[in-house]
Amino acid sequence: MEKIKFAGNDGDTIEFYVVEKTTLGGVDYMLVTEEESEDADAYVLKDVSKAGDAEGIYEIVEDEDELNAVGQVFQALLDDIDIE
Repeated sequence: MEKIKFAGNDGDTIEFYVVEKTTLGGVDYMLVTEEESEDADAYVLKDVSKAGDAEGIYEIVEDEDELNAVGQVFQALLDDIDIE
């Protein structure tokens, strides 16, 4: 599993394991966890970068409707994972 580092708003570095990536409606999303275990909490990150940004900017998806739509896509991509 790929491991990536993000710079947090406070300057700290946060590391996540990338479980899956997808694009929905022209927007890139990543399903990530802080641990490799199967029972770890997962987060959906949304790419909010603008054209010309030197690096990608990602935010945790909090909107319920958006989270449900993207969650269904990840559920379909990952047969063996139950997303709640």
